[in-house]
Amino acid sequence: MSQKARPYKIKRSVTGLGLFATEPIPKGRRIVEYVGPLISNEEVEKSNGKYFFGVNSKWSINGSTRSNLARYINHSCRPNADAFISGRRVWIWSRRNIPAGEEITYDYGEEYFEGIIKPTGCKCAKCRESETRPSGRVSSPPTKKSTPHFPFGK
Repeated sequence: MSQKARPYKIKRSVTGLGLFATEPIPKGRRIVEYVGPLISNEEVEKSNGKYFFGVNSKWSINGSTRSNLARYINHSCRPNADAFISGRRVWIWSRRNIPAGEEITYDYGEEYFEGIIKPTGCKCAKCRESETRPSGRVSSPPTKKSTPHFPFGK
């Protein structure tokens, strides 16, 4: 069975490392799974980690392992991808056509933005363009996805 090359790679971005498209990714394409062991939200709150993704009120995925390529996807107020929770799994899907060379991003959600990103300043392309928090922040409809990246770790 042949394995198709992944349409993305890790590269330097404005915020450190990011996941970038290596070929055009069409709208509606499943890009990558956010993977890692499940950990109770009680344990998450005691942890200092920063790659937790809440899947429900009891469980989160600990995505800190470097083999979890989705952990390199950065936040954007104007994302080109969305995170969808299916049971205890999280998939990243393209919300529009993503050209080769573009960084793959999704919106981490209002709670994470307000608690973690806003105090230090958002560095996404939309906010760098305006130098302030944009009033027209694009976000996915809440009926389509659950809140990604709970800001559990301190």
